[in-house]
Amino acid sequence: MKKLLSISLIFMLLYSCDSNKKKSKQQIESQTQNDWIVLFDGNSIQALRGYGMETFPEGIWYVENGALVANPDTTNRDLITKERFKDFELEYEWAVDTAANSGVFFHMQEDLTMESGNGNSPNWLDNYELQILDDENFYDTLAVRSAGSLYDLIKPMNKELKPIGEFNKARLIHNSGHVEHWLNGKKVIDFTMDSPEMKKLLNNSKFKENPEFHSDKEGHIMFQHHGQRVYFKNIRVRRLEK
Repeated sequence: MKKLLSISLIFMLLYSCDSNKKKSKQQIESQTQNDWIVLFDGNSIQALRGYGMETFPEGIWYVENGALVANPDTTNRDLITKERFKDFELEYEWAVDTAANSGVFFHMQEDLTMESGNGNSPNWLDNYELQILDDENFYDTLAVRSAGSLYDLIKPMNKELKPIGEFNKARLIHNSGHVEHWLNGKKVIDFTMDSPEMKKLLNNSKFKENPEFHSDKEGHIMFQHHGQRVYFKNIRVRRLEK
């Protein structure tokens, strides 16, 4: 009888350990998933607002078929995240209409007046921009301003774009000054801010007259409304700060 009890206790202990391991693994997986902040899931726009606004710019941006769409028939108004980010990983998908132009900015500050309708965003001369573009039909064909580029600074490498109307998958990572931009599973941009190479590029660019160019280390993530129809979906971000 004692022997049977001992065997039963051993099985109970083994089952308990295995169960605890499974729970621990599930908790870790759940915690990893919860690290992501959903900015747009095809429906809710609660994590976003208009530049210089307290609310979402209804009509200027709208939701259609699970995508966030920039309306070309209105004045321009960029979208920013309500939260601010320092080190982060951003995932999103984008598509463009014919000859459309847009971009994603980070560490944005709301310190300039939004000039709706002028075709350009505030701060576009102050911050790095990951370019979104219809390479085939847009009038500017320079590689350094093409889709996936670090606008006017670094041309993308190993780029593979989807046709107009199809969604490209993008990742933007900023971690302690190091930046990576991934497009459809391939890394197309890799640079370090404040490095000698970047300082040289900036000194030879249109941004050279701006000594404060991207001097902020944290801020909003911004999606540009440039006056053409662009689409975003599956937008999420997670913080990388330790």
